[in-house]
Amino acid sequence: MYADGSNLKLLSRETNDYSRGIQLGGGSIVDWLPDEDGAVLMSRVYIPDEHTGSLIGSSKRGVGVDYVDTRTLQTRTVEPPKEGAVAYISDGRGSVRVMGIKANPGATGQDTGVIEYLYRTRDSQQWQKLSEYNGVDRTGFQPSTVDRDKNVVYGWKKLDGRLAVYAVSLDASLSEVLISARPDVDVDEFIHIGRRERMVGISFATETGRASDLAADPDLQNLMASLAKALPPQSELNVVDSSVDESKLLILATRDNDPGTYYLFDRPARKLRPLLAVRDELSGVTLANVKAITYPAADGTRVPGYITFPAGKEDAEGLPAIVLPHGGPSARDEWGFNWLAQFYAARGYVVLQPNFRGSTGYGDAWYEKNGFKSWSDAIGDILDGGRWLEAQGIADPGKLGIVGWSYGGYAALQAAVTGPAVFKAVVAIAPVTDLDDLKEESRHWSNHQLIGAFVGDEANIGSASPARNADKIKVPVLLFHGALDRNVAIGESQHMARSLKAAGVPHQLVTWDNLDHQLDDSNARADMLRKSDAFLRQAFGP
Repeated sequence: MYADGSNLKLLSRETNDYSRGIQLGGGSIVDWLPDEDGAVLMSRVYIPDEHTGSLIGSSKRGVGVDYVDTRTLQTRTVEPPKEGAVAYISDGRGSVRVMGIKANPGATGQDTGVIEYLYRTRDSQQWQKLSEYNGVDRTGFQPSTVDRDKNVVYGWKKLDGRLAVYAVSLDASLSEVLISARPDVDVDEFIHIGRRERMVGISFATETGRASDLAADPDLQNLMASLAKALPPQSELNVVDSSVDESKLLILATRDNDPGTYYLFDRPARKLRPLLAVRDELSGVTLANVKAITYPAADGTRVPGYITFPAGKEDAEGLPAIVLPHGGPSARDEWGFNWLAQFYAARGYVVLQPNFRGSTGYGDAWYEKNGFKSWSDAIGDILDGGRWLEAQGIADPGKLGIVGWSYGGYAALQAAVTGPAVFKAVVAIAPVTDLDDLKEESRHWSNHQLIGAFVGDEANIGSASPARNADKIKVPVLLFHGALDRNVAIGESQHMARSLKAAGVPHQLVTWDNLDHQLDDSNARADMLRKSDAFLRQAFGP
């Protein structure tokens, strides 16, 4: 594609249909090759296709790296295909320095959750072992970013049960230096800018937003501090991109009650000008503020979360309210703009977003065994959030509902199973409803054993699956699901609907034939929001 958006050409598809099934890998940019105009390094899947009698790329199977001329689409192999390869990391100048390979898949080809990382020294093409990373328990070193000039790779490794950032030398010494760690939360993202994807800092979520440590570039850190003074208070600034020479920066400024605006900053001229509002339709609309809170669980544990009151009603009592557990479960909510919470707040609801036990971001002790195997703690924290809203007088006890998406939908249903008197209505969007169903959805995939281990044994599955305990639900349920959902099959909601029907529980299932897990369609999302609001109001009564 040219700079003006014309002459669009397809480089790759991240999901391709082959005669051997669906291939989900490949097609990612490994290096933008900033010193070349119109070329990139891109990962590519090589598959021998015996059904057509031809070979797609190579007689070898695996993921490799190609040099691609984006104007002519001519390619040449830079890294030959390696079976089991899942990641390549370059130095930003065209040299691939790190490769990740699935470790020990065994005769069945099942993932173990372990990735073995290899590296090259500056003057060699020979691969040597760098580290191993276990994605199940998040142990070991997981590389992310190569610094060519310092000859190191930055990545994550746990320190005292929380993710920290380390630098490892890409030489025979493999010397390791701690770069950044927090005693309260995980350090979880690297900040890059420009086509070189230069690493300028790290970020982590705090109670009041995403904090950026730009110590790797003090000049940029000082600049961002100055820009923050010129923008509305409490704006969270992110450098989204830059020109190759970094003289022009694309900056996104967001707040809890503002979805954000993109700005262009000209560094030599020191001029900042707005480019584009993220959600222009909300310009001029008064949105709600988000406040970080903690509340007590039944065992005395303080559960962190966020509460959003309808704008102008921050001191009101006895309001209709919603508990909105996040998806994942390996995720967490953060301070900032959330379109679901803002919609319900605009409709007059107080919204509580709990970071229940089983959430990530707070270290191993808080994560426990994950939100499925440790579901009793996770769901208990969510129920206690609803009870806290009532006890504080914030929520009208007769007008308290729960809404969730994906794992959040599972949590909403399971909360209604285990605490049937707390919520008066349940809205579950693309929910997991039976853990055995979830396992079976991965039956013919390489992560089947990992999913089985993640959800637990049969004893856990029976008590942890709301579709098997629908008779315990005493309130109406509204389900939404897309038929093309690969994350959670629509059969989960259909199973739940059948169980609710058999138990005599009022319910409705709304589906879309052509949408996936995200329901990424404006009309469908608007329909979902309107229907859920009307459903909650009807369930709550006058």
